[in-house]
Amino acid sequence: MKTQKLINDYIVDVWMGGDAESLEPDTPLTELNIIDSMGIFDLVGFLQREFSITVPMRDVTLKNFRSVRTISAMVDRLRQDEEGNAA
Repeated sequence: MKTQKLINDYIVDVWMGGDAESLEPDTPLTELNIIDSMGIFDLVGFLQREFSITVPMRDVTLKNFRSVRTISAMVDRLRQDEEGNAA
């Protein structure tokens, strides 16, 4: 399943009560109070488990967690970085 879809589905299930209609790839998650700072750390745990990545503290920023699209981009970047380091 695509990275963005997995992240979207998790956010919808955990913080939006299953209401996926109002969540677009660029919906500002923290600005609209869909996810707060504690929620970001919950989401980090999900990302680490689901995608087998490590999210460094330096990447836990509002910029990286602004929307589903930015979270997905960060995950893809971290996956590539870790694959490159493993080679």
